[in-house]
Amino acid sequence: MKVEFSERLKNLPPYLFVEIDKAKRNARQEGRDLIDLGIGDPDLPTPGHIIEKLCEASKDPKNHKYALDQGMPELRKAIAEWYKKRFQVSLNPETEILPLIGSKEGIAHMPLAFVNSGEYVLTPNPSYPPYRGSTILSGGQTQDMPLLVENNFLPDFKKIPAGLLARAKLMFLNYPNNPTGAVADKIFYQKAIDFASKHTIIIAHDAAYSEMAYDGYRPMSFLEVEGAKEVGVEFHSLSKTYNMTGWRIGWVCGNADIVAGIAKVKSNIDSGIFSAIQVAGIEALTGNQEHIQNMCALYQERRDALCEGLKALGWRVASPRATFYLWVKVPQGNDSRAFASLLLEKCDIVVTPGVGFGQYGEGYIRFALTVSKERIAEAVERIKKRL
Repeated sequence: MKVEFSERLKNLPPYLFVEIDKAKRNARQEGRDLIDLGIGDPDLPTPGHIIEKLCEASKDPKNHKYALDQGMPELRKAIAEWYKKRFQVSLNPETEILPLIGSKEGIAHMPLAFVNSGEYVLTPNPSYPPYRGSTILSGGQTQDMPLLVENNFLPDFKKIPAGLLARAKLMFLNYPNNPTGAVADKIFYQKAIDFASKHTIIIAHDAAYSEMAYDGYRPMSFLEVEGAKEVGVEFHSLSKTYNMTGWRIGWVCGNADIVAGIAKVKSNIDSGIFSAIQVAGIEALTGNQEHIQNMCALYQERRDALCEGLKALGWRVASPRATFYLWVKVPQGNDSRAFASLLLEKCDIVVTPGVGFGQYGEGYIRFALTVSKERIAEAVERIKKRL
């Protein structure tokens, strides 16, 4: 029998990190010593007190049952308290917070809740691939918002074609930004809110990297700005903040009606986060927070080591104020895929080609600061000697 994929599945581009994983597997099978600066998966362990809480909770039979789709009340309360302390934003735990199996799950479900076939989703380009993929799976159309260096990698709302705004339902934003490392301020968020309010567009702000910042900088929440909760929601994750990528726990919060729409999709697809992981999530949010400061100090050291090393080789490198990514222009005369392949073949270094995040990522590669400072120094030395 010939199996035919749906048109939506056929329209999906190959998932970037699957391709990178395949190249890494092939190289490792050849016995090569790879320095993996590709996927943004922290190399640091989850803090011990969170692991201990998981072990304790996993032994309790009451946590072995189906979890509630809306998450434990105690977790929603912990999220609300964390938001109030961190951003001075008040959230109703009953109606304005929905725990998720990682923020990616909620991001992927969001267009299903609000976008009809043929309607538009305003998508930053370059961007985290699920913004585009989830739009395609929902039957929607993507409209690129180019993130250009001359605009500090912020979208220019004036450049969005006026003719499609009546059919635009949703806009994804992401600051601190993956892959560019750019940050946004209150002035930008106010422009976004005013634009969304004028054209009746929902904002989905992905704030997964809000706690990874350097040089004394503290990213703000989109929800801090007046009017934000009228037009949008914000996604958060424990993945990067607490090194819990594999645990799959995050949340969406903000406008109660938007949260309810995502919850309705979610209730038809899954049965909630394993309760013991929710208990561990409460511990992460309410327990000792010293880990975050230590984590940021470590990544700042790595950022400085890579920036200084590449600059010494004559590369053009900007030092990001947040995220654990460097968005670096490839040397003149190279495209991003070819140069990423060259680094893998000649230097045994894995990076992510910028074009994998969208056409406006061409000309860049992304480095993830997910190896030790010593391995970063070795990577720079390999580039110096082998290229």
